[in-house]
Formats: sequence, C-alpha cells, structure tokens
Amino acid sequence: MGKPHLPLSAPSGTFSMSAFSLERLLGGISPEVFLTEYWQKKPLLVRQALPGFGGWLDRDRLSKLALRDDAESRLVRFIRGQCLLDRGPFEEDDLAGLPKKNWSLLVSGVNHFLPDGDALLHAFDFIPYARLDDLMVSFAPTGGGVGPHFDSYDVFLIQGLGRRRWEISAQDDLEVMDDAPLRILKRFAPTQSWELEPGDMLYLPPQYAHNGVALSDCMTWSVGFRVPTAEDMVGNFLNYMQDHLKPVGHYSDPDLMRSPHPAEIPETMLDQVEGMLKAIHWDKTVVEDFLGRYLSEPKAHIFFDPPERPLKPAAFGKAVAKKGLRLDARSQLLFRGHRFYMNGERLECTRETCALLQTLADRRHLPPTTLTELLPLLHEWYVAGFVATGSLP
Repeated sequence: MGKPHLPLSAPSGTFSMSAFSLERLLGGISPEVFLTEYWQKKPLLVRQALPGFGGWLDRDRLSKLALRDDAESRLVRFIRGQCLLDRGPFEEDDLAGLPKKNWSLLVSGVNHFLPDGDALLHAFDFIPYARLDDLMVSFAPTGGGVGPHFDSYDVFLIQGLGRRRWEISAQDDLEVMDDAPLRILKRFAPTQSWELEPGDMLYLPPQYAHNGVALSDCMTWSVGFRVPTAEDMVGNFLNYMQDHLKPVGHYSDPDLMRSPHPAEIPETMLDQVEGMLKAIHWDKTVVEDFLGRYLSEPKAHIFFDPPERPLKPAAFGKAVAKKGLRLDARSQLLFRGHRFYMNGERLECTRETCALLQTLADRRHLPPTTLTELLPLLHEWYVAGFVATGSLP
C-alpha cells in the first residue's frame, strides 16, 4: 500500500502563491491571447514569470520523495556518452555518491506531496483540468539533463534553483536513437537558445525538439498535460464498453445443415455474429460517461489515506460549516452538466446541489458552508480520503 502520505510543508522563501499573478505568469498577455496565439502553436519565453520562485524544494527534499513507492521517480545518467535510466522507488544508497556532473533526478506528481505545488499546478486553470496531468520536478548538477528530445504534450518549464540552458528546434526530423532508454533524438539542430534563471518560464508546444542542460546545480519544475494516444483511448473505451454492455441471448443454429468441409466456418455463423456485433452502439452520452470516468481515474500507483478517526456525519458537517472543505491533492473531480465524476466514479446531482459541487470542482475547495442534502455524499468522500475539512494552503 505504500508509505504513509505526509505532505511536505514548503520552507520559507521569497515566493508565495498568495502573490501569484496569472497576468505576470503569461508575460502580460491574457489567457485568451495565449490560447489563440501560442497554445500548441509556438513557444513562449517569460522572464520572471514567478519572481522569487525556487525555494520550495532542494536536492535533499526531492531525493526523499524519490524514495517513496507512491511517487514516480527516475534517475538519468550519462556515462561515456551512453544514457542509463533507473526507475524508483530508490534506496538512499542509490542516490548517495552520485558524480558531480551529468545526471538528473526526476520526480513526477510532486503536486501530491507539496501543497504549494498543488496550488501552482492548478493555477494553470485557464486549461481544463481534464487536460492537466501533474507537476514534475527535476534536480541536475552541472551538465545534467535528459538529452535532446521531444514531448507529445504541452509543457511549461519553470526554473527554480540555479540556471539551465534550453535549446529548441521546430525540426521535422524526430527520429530517435534505437538503443537509448529514453526518446533521445538522433539529430538535433537547435535554432534558439536561452539561459533560464529562477522564476523564468518557457512554454513549449507538443513535438517541439528541446534540450535542457544544467549550468549549475539546478531544479526545473514542469507543468505537463495529458495527451492519451488514440490507441490508449480506444483500448480504454473498449474496456469501458465491456464493463457496461450487457448483451443478451446465445449463439444458436437450429437450422444447421451438414457441410462438406467441417473445418470451414459456416456462413450462417458469420451472419449471426455480425448481427450481435452490430447491436453494439454508442452515442455522445456514452462517450461523455467514459471520458468522465477515464479522465478522473487515479493512476495505478496512487492511493488515498482515510482519516484514522473520522468524524461522525454531524460533527463533519459542523467542521465544514466552520472551516470549509478541500479536495485532496490526489482527487480529480470533473463534471459535465449534472453529471460529476470523482476519482473514476459517476454521480448525478440535483439542481439544488449542482452549483455547490461545481464550485468544489472548479476551485478545489469550499468556503465555510452549511451542508444539507450533500452531507451524506461529502462525508462518504471524507471517510474515503477524497476530501478533507479546512481550506487550501
């Protein structure tokens, strides 16, 4: 089940999410302009998008996260030009005695462990949460990186500690090395280059070749977006259909005729099975239900921590009325119309409760609120560890 989930408390620093400015994050342009002119079209470099940023994590604290079995971590090393990849969870000895150059430690899902990191991830709410994936943080000493590569998803690269040089290219040649454990490009012809300092941010659209090299001990924070492949989407949809279809009847052939070729599949069998398969159909409502469940389903390594001594429903309601309610950082609450999806499960709300659940989904918290009709549902989520009393950090 993994080690107990204990969120990190960010050390005191010069940057606080309370001073966050979406306008400054995007370099003075509006989200609408960014989506129209840059999103999935061209890069955007913003100097001092998050001034003072970088004090939330250091190498030691990131290394401790890499020891956890409820975190996804990787260690990338380059030895005599060869790329080596190790996957966590790691032991302390694995991360001790690493060389002074040419390696990177990457930890995904840092938003699940660092409350301010979760707030940073969801500050990108001008993109639908259905597209938002996670916050990855990497540490690299001088020369460290993962090699020239491209991603299939959009990414915002925020510089924390130290400096990193980014080289990018809009090249069409995306052929990767055959024997590398990562998708390292065989050929990389950079056309632009920048050195990022703490608080700087670089946005890159999908398929944009890039290479980041640490110029000193440095940490990079990557806000990534999920882009399921068509193969993955279709496969999961077929699994969904299998779970939700309830076909009736059996194959039968009361008019069976003797065939001169007993090994030949009969035409009548083909016709009957074709008719069974034609009975499979779906519409937009079915696709909506599939997407809601699929996009809100937690990743396989994620688990929730129910409260050790959960409050009774009445006491829980009083606590929410006094302190408010917040989603756990690992919870994903999505909706469309009156249908809501919490961590892969669907529920339908009434007109009276819909507005409150929409607020919880959009803002990921509720201010102090008196619960009536929603009390049983929210208490059930609280007991499961999906929500907690209190406000966001």
